[in-house]
Amino acid sequence: MAQPRAIRLLAITTGCVFLWMLFLIMRAPGVVESNKPPLSNTPDGKWRDPHLDLIDEPPEPLHRVSGDNYAPDNPNSDRINATIISLVRNSELEDLLTSIKDLERTFNSKFHYPWTFFNDEPFTADFKKGVRSAIKGAKVRFEQVPSEHWSTPPWINHDLWVESAKILAEKKVQYADKISYRQMCRWNSGMFPQHPALKDYKYYWRVEPHVHFFCDIDYDVFRFMQDHNKTYGFTVNLYDSPDSIPSLWPETQKFLADPENAKLVHKNSAKDWVTDVAHRPEHNHKANGYSTCHFWSNFEIGDLDFWRSEPYMRYFNHLDRSGGFFYERWGDAPVHSIALGLFEDKSKIHWFRDIGYQHIPFFNCPRRPKGKCKGCEEGLLTDGEKFLYKEDCRPSWMDHVGLGEWEKGKAERS
Repeated sequence: MAQPRAIRLLAITTGCVFLWMLFLIMRAPGVVESNKPPLSNTPDGKWRDPHLDLIDEPPEPLHRVSGDNYAPDNPNSDRINATIISLVRNSELEDLLTSIKDLERTFNSKFHYPWTFFNDEPFTADFKKGVRSAIKGAKVRFEQVPSEHWSTPPWINHDLWVESAKILAEKKVQYADKISYRQMCRWNSGMFPQHPALKDYKYYWRVEPHVHFFCDIDYDVFRFMQDHNKTYGFTVNLYDSPDSIPSLWPETQKFLADPENAKLVHKNSAKDWVTDVAHRPEHNHKANGYSTCHFWSNFEIGDLDFWRSEPYMRYFNHLDRSGGFFYERWGDAPVHSIALGLFEDKSKIHWFRDIGYQHIPFFNCPRRPKGKCKGCEEGLLTDGEKFLYKEDCRPSWMDHVGLGEWEKGKAERS
């Protein structure tokens, strides 16, 4: 039966519209909403995210499990004097267990390095029980931070701190009015290596509550640090809030104005990274000469001897007496990063780009052989808002330092 003319015209028109739309879709470039950054976010447009390249592990020598060489009950194991540390409150037990389970699964169930937990208050019996239930084989210690290491130092004027906190709050600086946050940052900056529980250790791995580890780590990271002569290892490299640290770099310059202190700057330092102005000039300007680039210190694998050294302690004590930990909101991340960038050989600072890691809202997500990582999208820096990508300081690090040990590994394999 013939269709009415009007219906035939409607069908023909609909078909034409469909074909035209299909043509436009096929012709147009793929425009897909993605949370990933462009391949380059540097001024010259030439930086390429290293996480786009397939990697596996850093170059040999690497120490692995063989037989019982890392067995928990082996008195002659291949473990060196290192510990995993965490500063944590009793109320953070559930978030801490998330971190412990991830790190035990990906690394420490193989190597059984001891855990050392710190708290400014006594740990509860429930906390200790919960932690011990999550750690199999490795030794566990629960330590209290001495009050003299945690308390606000006597040279801090409380009234001045209150007024300073109000100014920071007006500038919307995070934790502006939290005295406990400042105490924590001060402790992490210079007090933690002095704790008696760490006196016999050389290396540490800092772990915080509610972080995630995604990739299998089949080599001893502490032996890697020792064998490759590394002082510090990081995963995430970001810009800090310049409003929280406006006098940190000027105070550092005061320290370096002393000729004896100026000698502490290493001839192969990363000072150009510390003072970079090209990538985010507005940050450098507001921070009075400091790029604000820093290693995100919720993940640190480091040599305690550096933080105990006379040069670093001179620097830390100078900063401490200035009051900036309290009158501003200096974090341990920029303090540690400036010190490393000035006083250490930059070749001794290692990017653990193979370790999949997340501390909300940022990731370190490498592209590794199939099956090595689970739950970490390759190349993803953040699953938050896209504007957070501008906080990535890796382009500056690549410009001024490069890939270090990873370049050596590439050369050895080629």
